[in-house]
Amino acid sequence: MKPDLFQSPDYYLLDDLLTEEHKLVRDAARAWVKREVSPIIEEYAQRAEFPKQIIKGLGEIGGFGPYIPEEYGGAGLDQISYGLIMQEIERGDSGVRSTSSVQSSLVMYPIWKFGNEEQRMKYLPKLATGEFMGCFGLTEPDYGSNPSGMVTNYKDMGDHYLLNGAKMWISNAPFADVAVVWAKNEEGRIHGLIVERGMEGFSTPETHNKWSLRASATGELIFDNVKVPKENLLPGKSGLGAPMMCLDSARYGIAWGAIGAAMDCYDTALRYAKERVQFDKPIAGFQLQQKKLAEMITEITKAQLLTWRLGVLRNEGKATTAQISMAKRNNVDMAINIAREARQMLGGMGITGEYSIMRHSMNLESVITYEGTHDIHLLITGADITGIPAFK
Repeated sequence: MKPDLFQSPDYYLLDDLLTEEHKLVRDAARAWVKREVSPIIEEYAQRAEFPKQIIKGLGEIGGFGPYIPEEYGGAGLDQISYGLIMQEIERGDSGVRSTSSVQSSLVMYPIWKFGNEEQRMKYLPKLATGEFMGCFGLTEPDYGSNPSGMVTNYKDMGDHYLLNGAKMWISNAPFADVAVVWAKNEEGRIHGLIVERGMEGFSTPETHNKWSLRASATGELIFDNVKVPKENLLPGKSGLGAPMMCLDSARYGIAWGAIGAAMDCYDTALRYAKERVQFDKPIAGFQLQQKKLAEMITEITKAQLLTWRLGVLRNEGKATTAQISMAKRNNVDMAINIAREARQMLGGMGITGEYSIMRHSMNLESVITYEGTHDIHLLITGADITGIPAFK
């Protein structure tokens, strides 16, 4: 078991832009990742198993809904704190950050924003500690980038709703206690429903044989005439805009998280290059290796500035969906390219579990696809700057 020697790069002294609270929150998350995630994550990724024992710790460091008000069990932190926590968790593993992102932005966020007071008090405090784990049901077998075409639906049966349909590629599904599910009513309007494990006809088969996010639990949500109490409907907002607001929050967290994965690959490659001797000197002394490292730190620094500014805009309520899309697309692309370059610098050692790089590289192949594919986010930017949607 190798020690976690990670040192965070800060080439443009971005710490000077952070408050003391920001730094305390980040450093607590970083220390927890070094202590609880790094020593075990390679083993769990090899086994394709989520380490459930870390759930309590994720709750303690604010990994579940850090921006949720304290009255509902959250930490009441700002958006930059949320981003920094996601950065540190993904530095450990994208799959662990996925678990945290889903719980925060796709389960707690809609209950907080679109739920009523009774729903907030019933679910949010337990979700904040990890006593309850949640998942988010939007993507379907035939509807990914076009979620408005969903076929999952519910009918009003008088004293309850009857839910039918299926969702897939759902993080946390195999062990989730609650699912925030988006479905169409009889008029075709999309609404959110809270579905609880144990409801008859609700099942969550696990997805196996993944080469990516192996330390994250992924599954399906199957609804076969599930009776959902009427009080489980989220009353605050309907239409596709509701789940899209959730995805904005999650994508914002991903933009920060990807920086963590990139930082870890860069730091690993830099340390290795200084220690690995070929032709009688460390490979860090060769021009092509310095080119790789210099480009890595440049791209990381640009991404840090992008997300910090986006965090300020989120705090001020000014960030747009298109701005979030730009950051998600740019930063994940940056991270996946750094992972590939770092893997090459380590040669054959780069493909082994002795180092984190290949695991990050495989994980990022999912991150670049989920919650808006690389190409869809490009088209969101294109539509925003031209005023002409190219989706259809």
